[in-house]
Amino acid sequence: MTHGISSGKSRAVSGRARALGAAGVGAGVLIACVAAASPAAAAPTPTVSCTSAKAGLADKLKRDITAALANRRGTIAVGLYDRTTNTTCTLRPSTAYDSASVVKVTVLATLLWDAKKHNRYLTAREVSLTQAMITKSDNAATSTLWRQLGITKIKGFLAAAGMTQTKPGANGYWGLTQITVTDEQKLLKLITARNTVLSDNSRAYILKLMGQVISSQRWGTPYGVPSGVSAAVKNGWLQRATHGWRVHSVGAFKGGGHDYTITVLTHGNSTMNYGIATIQGVAKVIHRDLAAS
Repeated sequence: MTHGISSGKSRAVSGRARALGAAGVGAGVLIACVAAASPAAAAPTPTVSCTSAKAGLADKLKRDITAALANRRGTIAVGLYDRTTNTTCTLRPSTAYDSASVVKVTVLATLLWDAKKHNRYLTAREVSLTQAMITKSDNAATSTLWRQLGITKIKGFLAAAGMTQTKPGANGYWGLTQITVTDEQKLLKLITARNTVLSDNSRAYILKLMGQVISSQRWGTPYGVPSGVSAAVKNGWLQRATHGWRVHSVGAFKGGGHDYTITVLTHGNSTMNYGIATIQGVAKVIHRDLAAS
């Protein structure tokens, strides 16, 4: 459950992961030294950008999200969209991240999209696999569905969804799919409103499973969600030699006069818990500011 890399060859993967981990100790020291030696080469930090039809809300969100991230290490990307107030916030919307288990929502959406094209329901086996994949983040179930679908169908769904920045992981490594805030927010929009890509039944099924994620995995974007607001979530976490821990959370929220989606993608975290804390700091202020608007 903790790794978003899988090729169906667990021994090979674990061996590779161990090798990556060992290499990371030396690499991390070297990178730190290089960075310290050339601060002038650092790119300017991108700023949070917000727009809203609600007076004052964009400025408040920009200020509060920026403050929440002020002392956080790592590379953080944020996306917010609230239909009710036509509010959008972004930070590093096109920066690519290893997906880890967040890609499992895309796998489920692809399966449902393909089933709709063939005018069929999911089989009992597929229902069992999708439930395990989303609610428990089961990797074996994900690998089975990834192989069943194949890259061609996955790319077909991405094209239909307009997710042009998403690049599926090669050689069965679905957890190394490259994702961006822009595309994850596009996916969440498809899941949360009527469209021609996903049927209403498909959207309801995805939201149902994301609403049934086990309690130990319901951290991240739902943090601080007001009472009476429904929360659907999928998280991802993966440690690699470069960029430390990737920790991501995507969520859809409805109630209290709002209908919104949040994506927070992070890497360069020293620990998984550090990444979770970063995401939850952002989520807390977003929920608070929307609830007050």
